Amino acid sequence: MTKKTKSIIQYIVFFAIAVLLIWLVSKQVADKKEEIIKAFQTADYFWVGIAALISIVGHWLRGIRWNYLLEPMGYKSKAVNATGAVFIGYLVNYAVMRMGEISRCTVVAKYDKIPFEKAFGTVITERIVDFLLLILVFGLTLLFQFSELFGLSDQYIFSPLKTKMQIFFDKPILGIIALAILFIGALGLFLLRKKIGKMLTGKFGKTLKGFGQGISSVKQMKKKGMFILLSLGIWATYLLGIYFSFFAFKETLHLGIGEALVLLLFGTFGVAFAPSGGLGAYQLILFNVLTFYLIPAGAAFALPWVIWATQLIVIVVIGIISFIVLPIYNKEKNVA
Repeated sequence: MTKKTKSIIQYIVFFAIAVLLIWLVSKQVADKKEEIIKAFQTADYFWVGIAALISIVGHWLRGIRWNYLLEPMGYKSKAVNATGAVFIGYLVNYAVMRMGEISRCTVVAKYDKIPFEKAFGTVITERIVDFLLLILVFGLTLLFQFSELFGLSDQYIFSPLKTKMQIFFDKPILGIIALAILFIGALGLFLLRKKIGKMLTGKFGKTLKGFGQGISSVKQMKKKGMFILLSLGIWATYLLGIYFSFFAFKETLHLGIGEALVLLLFGTFGVAFAPSGGLGAYQLILFNVLTFYLIPAGAAFALPWVIWATQLIVIVVIGIISFIVLPIYNKEKNVA
């Protein structure tokens, strides 16, 4: 099987999962068609536009922040290239999951002569920082929305998990099989330890070294405070984008920053673990969160789609513009 064939099969599987998730959320509101249509028709899209502008600012901040990780290694990406690379990366991610990071690093490698493996190492660092900020979001949500977070977790995570885990108690053979699989995996790693060690030398080892330099660049960063401020600013735009989207529907006008924190927390998991920017998973998760807050089905269905579609439009439009503009911009710079 060729690499291209595998990619096609992977895309079909991911798309099928997205369709299934969309069907699951649509099934819950099958009898609310008129209410949903009315929610979309009566929405105040001025606030959606504000959320779109906030989203653009967030992506721009991510491009600016990237240079703070590149500079300790002696590299710098032009602001236009860095921001354009961010948009191109997100655009590619909508088509092929996790290929966006590679595309993003390829852009700066081409236009700013930054070694791919070092750029990729800084992107990994970004993901680690984003994960730490997600923990911060969780902490703030726990602080300001404890009862709601506990209720949501119990309803959608702990109770279903408890039901599924009961299977292992009812059928011990399944637990034994699970433990056997873990043991075989650990044994395999032990037996192949020498082969794995050899892989860490040579060209592959140099690539890993480049990744390591990228990841450790945060230690040599001169302006750590500015990096932290930019990181907080990026996540603040995510939060504000959701918050201002509340104003688009009269049913969600009463929701505040606390509820936006909850949606940001749960929505991030949908985006992180589902293809095409969380298509299907994002809508399903946020719909259930909003209904937990007693938001009518029409608005609870429409709001996640509006937030997700706003992000998609911003990324597609500016991503395509970046594909067109960057070659022209860098050609002119080279001529100058």
